[in-house]
Amino acid sequence: MNLINLFITGLLTENIILSKFLGLCPFFGSSNKEKNAFYMGVSVSIVVILSSILIYLIYYFILVPTNTTYLKTIMFILIIAFMVQLIEIVLKKYLPKIHKNLGLYLPLITTNCAVLGINLLNINNSFNFIEILIYSISSSLGFTLVLYIFASIRERLEISNIPKYFKGVPIALITAFVMSLLFKRYMPL
Repeated sequence: MNLINLFITGLLTENIILSKFLGLCPFFGSSNKEKNAFYMGVSVSIVVILSSILIYLIYYFILVPTNTTYLKTIMFILIIAFMVQLIEIVLKKYLPKIHKNLGLYLPLITTNCAVLGINLLNINNSFNFIEILIYSISSSLGFTLVLYIFASIRERLEISNIPKYFKGVPIALITAFVMSLLFKRYMPL
């Protein structure tokens, strides 16, 4: 697969949220405002890209040579938790307003299945280092893009005249469904 196809696949056609349905907690939880969605997307992107690099190095230079690949899930979670803590410390110290806006959802990046999913896809697809970088960047940008679009739609829906039974979660789920249809690639049965 060439790198441009891999980038487009991670960004759009196999979007981590709308195609693989990973990362739905921050998708619904932190997408009430465009600003929060953008900051969450950037935070997740930083964690994904940095953890992908570190995970690649540890997996191929430590776990594979020592025949301990069965430890990959535990190792991946530890690396992701370390990256999230690092991001949280930096945001708390240098950008306290963003840290406050993200609130509970920032530490939850540790358990965000999108972050772990991207890293597992990297290893399971046997990507080389460049492919891991491309896929991690495109998938995290796709995550950010979808989160931001969804937040924009939700902000507009807040001021729209919607029947009271559809306000809140129901209209959010309908919107997510329509977005997933738009991003879904054609798959013959």
